[in-house]
Amino acid sequence: MTVLTVPMAEASPASISRRARVLRRLRRNPLAVVSFVVLALAAVVALLSPWIAPYSVQQTDFAHTFSPPGTPGHVLGTDDLGRDVLSRIMLGARASLQVALLAVATSLIIGVPLGLAAGYFRAWDAVLSRFTDLLLAFPFLIMAVGLAAIRGASLTNAAVAIGIAQIPGVIRVVRSDTLRLKSLDFVAAAVVDGASDLWVLARHILPNATSVILVQATVAIPAAILGEAVLSFLGLGIQPPAPSLGTMLATAQQFAARAPWAAVLPGVVIMGLALAFNVFGDALRDALDPKGDR
Repeated sequence: MTVLTVPMAEASPASISRRARVLRRLRRNPLAVVSFVVLALAAVVALLSPWIAPYSVQQTDFAHTFSPPGTPGHVLGTDDLGRDVLSRIMLGARASLQVALLAVATSLIIGVPLGLAAGYFRAWDAVLSRFTDLLLAFPFLIMAVGLAAIRGASLTNAAVAIGIAQIPGVIRVVRSDTLRLKSLDFVAAAVVDGASDLWVLARHILPNATSVILVQATVAIPAAILGEAVLSFLGLGIQPPAPSLGTMLATAQQFAARAPWAAVLPGVVIMGLALAFNVFGDALRDALDPKGDR
């Protein structure tokens, strides 16, 4: 009992100290700060875009098609139907983030329990690991495109397809960390003390695997953003007239010579969001690394 009471007594101060240490490391990393600011601004714009967008995304002006960026009233110009590019990018970014968050939530809800089971139970590991290896044999985008084609084109179906395609990666990461945690002394002490498997997983392994899961989520979000863009570009994601960065690219490619900004600007937003998430994910992984204590 003495062994178990020590981590319980130290849980609250230790967790507060660790959070402070992680925040301090992130603040010291300029790239982490810049990427966080970019993501925070993107989140605010996406959340408020239905109210702060200059125009309705379906409002057309055939007298001012292909207006270049800097045109009075249209900061980023207009597209082939005279629709405001800035308004459509704002709503398209909102849709991309919605799909990304839904997809990652789906992959975590399914993948985390399966990864815990695979890492903790030897019998489950044999089945789940082989199943995961089979799914990983298919490229992520190929699997997402196939699932989206089967389910039909919509925002929800695109999110579910991308989420399912990301489950194998989540299972592998969580399984690996569960195997590591399972071999540590505090888990062995809990088992010797008579704790049930469910109690060990819920109170000892899962809380200590949260850092790995969080980093995996930050890595999965940019992949989901790119996946949504690809699906929408192929006509398997969000359907017009609803705005999407992928559909904007698909529409603009046929007018690339006449209005290159209509294709470049959505691509820059996709690249910026994916890069910001990747950079922040790398910084968060470094900040959560206990080996980096100084």
